[in-house]
Amino acid sequence: MNRFLEAVKNMFRIQDLRNRVLFTLALLAVYRIGAYIPIPGINSAVLDQLFNQAAGSVLGIFNLFSGGNFRRMTIFALGIMPYITSSIILQLMTVVFPYLERLQKEGELGRRKITQYTRYLTIVLSIIQSSTIAGALQAQSLGGQSLVYHPGTSFVLMTILTLTTGSAFIMWLGEQISERGIGNGMSLIIFTGIVVGLPRAVADLYEKASTRAWGPFTPIALIFLVVLMIAVVAFIVYVEGAQRRIPVQYAKRVVGRRVMGGQSSYLPLRVNSGGVIPPIFASSLLAFPPTIALLFAHKYQFIDDSVRAISFGEPLYNLIYVLMIILFAFFYIGIVFNPTELADNMRKNGGFIPGIRPGRTTSEYVSKILKRLTFIGAIYLALVCLLPEWLITGIHLDHIGWGIGAWFDRHLPALILKGLSVQFYFGGTSLLIVVGVAMDTVQQLEAQLVMRNYEGFARKGRLRGRR
Repeated sequence: MNRFLEAVKNMFRIQDLRNRVLFTLALLAVYRIGAYIPIPGINSAVLDQLFNQAAGSVLGIFNLFSGGNFRRMTIFALGIMPYITSSIILQLMTVVFPYLERLQKEGELGRRKITQYTRYLTIVLSIIQSSTIAGALQAQSLGGQSLVYHPGTSFVLMTILTLTTGSAFIMWLGEQISERGIGNGMSLIIFTGIVVGLPRAVADLYEKASTRAWGPFTPIALIFLVVLMIAVVAFIVYVEGAQRRIPVQYAKRVVGRRVMGGQSSYLPLRVNSGGVIPPIFASSLLAFPPTIALLFAHKYQFIDDSVRAISFGEPLYNLIYVLMIILFAFFYIGIVFNPTELADNMRKNGGFIPGIRPGRTTSEYVSKILKRLTFIGAIYLALVCLLPEWLITGIHLDHIGWGIGAWFDRHLPALILKGLSVQFYFGGTSLLIVVGVAMDTVQQLEAQLVMRNYEGFARKGRLRGRR
């Protein structure tokens, strides 16, 4: 603890680093102020009831990445989602369009061009999403009360202008933090939106402790939750920093009168190379059926039955969720990582893996290792994402048909089947984002301190973020 406090003091002793930290905190404060400015013409009471009915739909995904702004329909309701979607689309399009692939390889100039295209696409997506939201808001009513006080063209145009401007402003805040502050601006904005719910989670646990919600087992359950939370965070930190290092040897070359190469290095392959992208894709797809049921206002019985079968906590939901995470993990790694190109670059630079022939054999060797790491990383993501869901709703094995559910109902305790009904605010995706962003930010602070000959947060070695 003393070392941590000393590192914080050193951080504020350095003027440049202090200015960066204060600048980051100031812009994050601006972002939180905007979270309490609603767009004009919305009936907040009806909106809150509508979100309670739409729990588990795609609206929850938007609300997560907007830091709760979407539920309150503030000027930042779109949050950072349009920018994230634009970044993912352009990243996937580099495989399809050779022009974007060339830009990606042109260094800093190419990255700036891709960033500019990302901004344009973010504005386009924001306009499309805000116009869709405006139309959906006008069509919604509850108990005879309209969600919009004065529907019409003026409300649609005002909503499009407000939400698009808010999304562009958030994008600008994130870029300013990345350039003039500390850490990745977009990630820190998502991080801030998630951690503001921590006081609500603590208050919920305190209420359950004071009312003894779990009877005589309440103290044991609280201790179990705290220990489990610490263990899960430690596990995430360990896996997110884990790497498989492949040794690489560079042959000696004579360039003019200089002998170059001959040194040993390694190729670091992360266990979880996909980050939080696979769970986000899987959650988004699984959230569409409840959204469709919401749009059809429960008019069709077969849609309601299908949604109920894959609802939150059901065995079929868990199975599909795990399979989707594994599928998207392999899909995303296949898009962003090219073993053949890596092997060609190593051969051009005179590098080789000891015991492996350069070229195609190297590519196959790296691809084999990457597949194993991706599978392990996908299983890790699935476990982390499903654990909070099991704590909230349990594992509904008693809902399985053909008499299997009845056997589970007789032999398993209710805590496993029904869960603890605890408001575990940090879901799997949220927890991954919070821990990962915290690791990256602390790693950057550590690098800044060590570069200026100050002691950092680590006693020995160095902190390793996800990047």
